[in-house]
Amino acid sequence: MLFRQLFDPQSATYTYLLADSGTGEAVLIDPVYEQARRDGALLNELGLNLLYTLETHVHADHVTGAWLLRNSAGSKIAQSADGGAVGVDQPLVHGDRINFGDRYLTVRATPGHTAGCLTFVLDTEKMAFTGDCLLIRGCGRTDFQGGDAGQMYRSIHTQIFTLPDDCLLYPGHDYRGLTATSVAEEKAFNPRLGGQLSQSDFAGYMDNLGLDHPKKMDIAVPANLKCGRPDDDDIPDDKPTWASLTCTFAGIWEVQPQWLEENLGVAQIVDVREEDEFDGPLGRIQGAKLIPLGDLARRAEELDKEQPIIAVCRAGGRSAQATVILRRAGFTEIANLAGGMLRWRAQHCPVEGGRE
Repeated sequence: MLFRQLFDPQSATYTYLLADSGTGEAVLIDPVYEQARRDGALLNELGLNLLYTLETHVHADHVTGAWLLRNSAGSKIAQSADGGAVGVDQPLVHGDRINFGDRYLTVRATPGHTAGCLTFVLDTEKMAFTGDCLLIRGCGRTDFQGGDAGQMYRSIHTQIFTLPDDCLLYPGHDYRGLTATSVAEEKAFNPRLGGQLSQSDFAGYMDNLGLDHPKKMDIAVPANLKCGRPDDDDIPDDKPTWASLTCTFAGIWEVQPQWLEENLGVAQIVDVREEDEFDGPLGRIQGAKLIPLGDLARRAEELDKEQPIIAVCRAGGRSAQATVILRRAGFTEIANLAGGMLRWRAQHCPVEGGRE
């Protein structure tokens, strides 16, 4: 099985990608609206077919990317039948099974943080995704959205602490950079509900947290009750329009050799190889300006900020870094030539110099 833990720094939200390695079928747990492009890029790079976006609950601190991913990847939206959201493709109840390839997640209802909280347990019971119900050495708050401290205590003790002690638990958030815990650890060391702490101990703790409401709550909750669908159904489009670009999981905009061959003259071509490579056997693209990567920051002023730039190197690595350097220097319309001169030559695009 393929597994990735992704992070949104703005809301400290973890998004989890799970996929069956044999079939490429995948699910994504708790996607974030602003990270939908990142998630789509990762799916494309890994050649995965996203079947479902799964929500552990209706979030109050970020807007879900479920609706955007349904439009871009064709995935179905699945979340609790008790969450109250509209536009859900597959309402989930306790005991349901989410299949992806030969793997599956079992749905466990774990209300308490909200009335519709779910925990997703992997078929082997070696991993579970607890959302905001159980965090690392903590838990979600219980003072709004139908929260109930007693209910949360029972959910954790009957649905999560009954999993094998070595089951790894992956939370919906962490604000300290921690990534995972285990059932045994939380049973022993969670200061709110581990050890010998009773339900009344827990309720007293939770009743006296005194937390402010999440800053985005008034925006996030109404949006998430529509699965992240904008009021005007407008799909945000901040994709550059000056070229046919795709964004990689690394956040680099790329252009393919065929498009550049057909549109020479649209952009400045900056070759960031060394001089001997520029004049070497791979040749160079017509009109390319040589500025070795080590000199680029110092010589960036030689380039026109009013015209787009496409960076080129041997295989696309140094030129990807060149786009970062140029962005720091104040350039905005920048792209990397995917695959560099190796792919350019492999696709029989024309070169100056070089040799067969």
